[in-house]
Amino acid sequence: MGYKVILFDADDTLFDFKRSERDALKNAILHFNIEYNEDIHLKIYQEVNHQVWAEFEKGMITQEKLKIERFKRLSDRLGIQLDTVKFAELYMKYLSYGSFLYEETTPLIKNLYENYQLAIITNGLRDVQNNRIRKSTIAEYFDDIVISEEVKVSKPDPKIFEIALEHLKHIDKSTVLMVGDSLSSDIQGGLNFGIDTCWFNPHKKVNNTAIQPKYEISSLMALIDILNDKK
Repeated sequence: MGYKVILFDADDTLFDFKRSERDALKNAILHFNIEYNEDIHLKIYQEVNHQVWAEFEKGMITQEKLKIERFKRLSDRLGIQLDTVKFAELYMKYLSYGSFLYEETTPLIKNLYENYQLAIITNGLRDVQNNRIRKSTIAEYFDDIVISEEVKVSKPDPKIFEIALEHLKHIDKSTVLMVGDSLSSDIQGGLNFGIDTCWFNPHKKVNNTAIQPKYEISSLMALIDILNDKK
């Protein structure tokens, strides 16, 4: 039996989040009249942000605390004084403006729209993802968009997948496929919920973890071949 429901991660899967992140950080730093150096500021921020989100996925920090904590750590690493609450507000405002799709995203979603129920599950923040995703040019093709801050649970917790299927009124897990770029969040979450998974790995990273997706693709359009083979 073929798949009927395709669940997608948003950032770094359908949306170019790194571009959004880069623009938002630069604009927030310039707002504070700090000379921006991408090689320094972006590199350190990405390290800090990755660490904080990893802690969030493990339940070590709340999403509310995450918003500020990453900038406290950034301030400490840079050795500068920042109003981290104000900085966080500005960063998220600028981030919400950055809705950049990958080149293959729109053709893929339009191709799948007629034959599958489509949904997005994102661990993002409500105010940011509302603007970036729910108001994007592809939003109309999705039956549901689940944002972790709204439903108070996040990937890899299987509960967020359960919520998505409840919204879609779909019961049969064997006909559901999760597609995402993160092994620890998207793929582990899908495995935790008991559904098939497809790892979007455009940079062809080596998987040195115990997390094993059923499929792996390096281009979004390659998903169509997988789906056609399952029909």
